[in-house]
Amino acid sequence: MKRALIAAFTIVALAAASIALQPPGLPSFDEVRAQWRPSDAQLLDRHGDPLHERRIDSHGRRLAWTPLDEVSPAVVRAVIASEDRRFFEHHGIDARALAAATFDALRGHHARGASTITMQLAGMLDPSLGCAGSRRTLGQKLAQINAALALERQWSKNEILETYLNLVTWRGELEGVNAATRVMFARAPHGVTAGEALVMAALLRAPNARRDAVARRANSLAKALGADVPSSSDIAAAIDAVYVSPRPRFERVTLAPHVAERLLTGDAATVRCTLDADLQRFALETLKRHVFELRERGVDDGAVLVIDNATGEVWAYVGSAGDVSGAPWVDGVRATRQPGSALKPFLYALAVDRRILTAASLVEDTPLELPEERGLYRPADYDHRFRGLVSMRTALASSLNLPAVRTAELVGVDSFTEQLRELGFSSVVEAGDFYGAALALGSADVTLWDITAAYRTLANAGIATPLTLTRERRAAQSRRIYSTEAAFVISDILADRSSRSETFGLENSLATRYWSAVKTGTSQDMRDNWCVGYTDRFTVGVWVGNVTGAPMRDVTGVTGAAPVWLDVMNYLHDRFGSGAIEPPRGVVRHALDFPNAVEASRVDWFIAGTEPRSAEGQIDRGTPRIVSPAADSIIAIDPDIPRAEQRVSFEASHAGTGARWILDGRELCARAAQCMWEPRPGRHTLGLMSASGHLDQSVEFSVRGSQSAAIVDGDSDRADADAAP
Repeated sequence: MKRALIAAFTIVALAAASIALQPPGLPSFDEVRAQWRPSDAQLLDRHGDPLHERRIDSHGRRLAWTPLDEVSPAVVRAVIASEDRRFFEHHGIDARALAAATFDALRGHHARGASTITMQLAGMLDPSLGCAGSRRTLGQKLAQINAALALERQWSKNEILETYLNLVTWRGELEGVNAATRVMFARAPHGVTAGEALVMAALLRAPNARRDAVARRANSLAKALGADVPSSSDIAAAIDAVYVSPRPRFERVTLAPHVAERLLTGDAATVRCTLDADLQRFALETLKRHVFELRERGVDDGAVLVIDNATGEVWAYVGSAGDVSGAPWVDGVRATRQPGSALKPFLYALAVDRRILTAASLVEDTPLELPEERGLYRPADYDHRFRGLVSMRTALASSLNLPAVRTAELVGVDSFTEQLRELGFSSVVEAGDFYGAALALGSADVTLWDITAAYRTLANAGIATPLTLTRERRAAQSRRIYSTEAAFVISDILADRSSRSETFGLENSLATRYWSAVKTGTSQDMRDNWCVGYTDRFTVGVWVGNVTGAPMRDVTGVTGAAPVWLDVMNYLHDRFGSGAIEPPRGVVRHALDFPNAVEASRVDWFIAGTEPRSAEGQIDRGTPRIVSPAADSIIAIDPDIPRAEQRVSFEASHAGTGARWILDGRELCARAAQCMWEPRPGRHTLGLMSASGHLDQSVEFSVRGSQSAAIVDGDSDRADADAAP
C-alpha cells in the first residue's frame, strides 16, 4: 500500500510540475504536414498519377504523407493496442500506465513503457525532449509531459494519430506508414491485412528486433485484441514478408527517368508534368518489345516522343528502351544524330512555299555529281535505281535522294539551313556550305525533340510554338514558318499511300487505317532509323538505333522505327480518335496528265495560282544537262591499276534527242546518255552538243597522274557508249 501511495504521489507531482512549466511553442498540425518532405521526389502525370520517383534524401526512406482515412483500420487498431490502449480516453498522459510504471520501478522490476502516443509525438516534434528509445532525464520527462498536454489542447486526436503514423520509424530506414507498408509488404497503407498490421505494431517497440521476438509480440497483440484475430499462419506470412522475402519489395515507379532528371530539381518534392502515365507506359513497353525483337539485327535502343498538336504539350517522353537498353540513362530524345531522309519534307515545303515547285513539278532522278569543299559529292538512291523524271509528289513520298539534292541546289543550301534553324533545330549551327547539298539527305545532326517539333509545325498549318513538359500557363511565342497552303500540300503528300508505293509498296507500317502523314529516315550505314508522323491531334516521333553509333543490319525506317510509330499511333487513335487535316482556302485541286506516261493522270493539290494552265502546263523535259563529271572536278589516275580497268563515266540527264559528247573539240559519243572514256592527264573540256550543232553545255575538269599510267595506243580519246537514253 505504501508503494502504491508513493506511485500516486509521484504522478501528481509530475503532473503539477509539468503544468508549472512554460507551455512549449509547438507547431500546428498544418505546419507539420506542410513541412513534411518525402525522401523520394515524385513526378506526377497530367492527371496526378505517379510517373517517376527519385531518392533525394539518403538519411531515411519517407514517401508521401498519408491521411488517416487512407490507413487500414487494422493498422490503427494494432498500433493503439500496442502503444496506447487508452489513447482516446486520456488528455496526453495515461495516469494508470504511468502509475504502473512507477510502481514497477519502485519494486525494482523492469519498468513498462508509460509514454502515450501523444508523448511520443511530442518527442518527435521536439528533439530536445530526448531521442526515442533513450533514457530521459527527469527534466526531459517533465517537459515531454508538458508538451503532450499542450498538444492535446491544440490538436485533435485524429491529427495526433495521423502525424504519429507518418513520423514514427517502423524498421531500419523506413519512416512513416506509407514507406513501411510499401517496402515491407508491397501494399498501399489502406490495403494492409490484419496479420501485417499486427507485425507492424510489434515492430514499433523494437524496429530492428529479431524475427522470433517480433513473432511473439505480434501473437500476444492478437490475443489482446480478441475479436477478428488473424490466424497464426497470416501472422507468419507477414513475418516472412519482412524477414525472408527479397528486399526491397517495393519498387519505385520509374516510367520517365529522363523527364524526372529535368524536372525533379531543387526542393520540389512533387512536380506535375504534361505526360500521360498510361500512354507513357504503353510507349515504353512497345519500344522495349520492338527493340528486343530487333536485337539480332544490331538494334540496342530507341526513343519515342508524343506531342499534342494544339498545345505543344508532351504526352509521352521515352528516352531509352529501359532495361532492354545498353545505356538506359542516355536520353535518346535529346541526343543528336543524323536524320537521313526525315528532313526532306522541310526542304520541299520551302520550295513549294516559294513557288519554285509544286506537287506535280517534274524533277530528275538521274545521276548527279556536285563539287564541294570536301570533294566530289555523288548521291544515289537507296535502291541505286534511276527513274528519270518523277513528280515532286513521288520524289518526296517515295523518299528519292537525287531529286532532293537537286531541289536543295535549286532553293539554295544556305536558305534551307536557315529554314531549319527557324524550325527550331538548335544543333544546326554551321553555314550552309559546311553541310553542302547532302543536307537534303540528313547530313546535319538533330535531336528527336527538334525534329518531332518540326513535324508538328507542318501539322499546325506551318506555325511553330515551343514544346513544354510542364502545365504552367504562359503565353507561347508562335512563329509562322510555312504558309498554311504549303504545309497542307506537304501533309497531303506525306499521307499519300499510292505515291509512297514506288519505294515502300502499299502494305507497310506507314499505312494506317485512318488519315496520317508520315516520313521515315535512315542515316548513313544504317546507324539511325527515324519515323515521324502526325494526325490532326498528335505528332509522334520515333528513333531506333544504338547509343554507341554502331550500325544496324538490314534495318530501315520502315522495319525499325515505323512499327513502333504505328503501334503508338494506333493507341492514340483508338483512345482519343483522329481526323484528316482540312484543306485551307488557298489551295485548289486540278486535274493533269503527264507526257509520255511519266506518271499516271491524277488530280493534285496546288497553291492557288500555281496550278498548270493546261493539262501538261508544268511538264518540260528541258535540254540535256551534264551531270558527271561536275565542273572543276579532279580525277586521279591510279598507277597500281591496269589501264584497261580505268574508265571515267560521262553522264547526262537525258540525251535521246541526238545530242553528242564533245571532248577537247573531238566527238566521243552520239545519242548516248552515258559515255565511258579512258583518262589521260591534263586539263579537259567536255561539251554536250545538240543535233542542230548548238553547244548546250560544257564543263572543265582535270586528270592527275603520270603519262605512263595512261599509255595511249592509237586513239587517246577512245570511248565506249552506253546508248540507253
